[in-house]
Amino acid sequence: MGFLDKLKNKAQQAKGRGKQEAGRQSGDANLEAEGKSDRAAGGAKQVGEKAKDAAKEAKRSVE
Repeated sequence: MGFLDKLKNKAQQAKGRGKQEAGRQSGDANLEAEGKSDRAAGGAKQVGEKAKDAAKEAKRSVE
C-alpha cells in the first residue's frame, strides 16, 4: 500500500501547486494559502512514508 500512498501524496502536492498558482494569478489570497497548505500536508505525508520505508529497510538489514 506504500506505493499508492506515495502517489496520493504526490497528487495532493500537485493539486496544491495548482491552487497556489491559481490563487496567485487571480489575486485570491485564500486560494493561494489553501494551495500552500495542501502542498505542506502532502510533503509531510511523503516524509512519513519515507520514514516507514527506512524503518522497514533497517529491520530487513538487521534480520
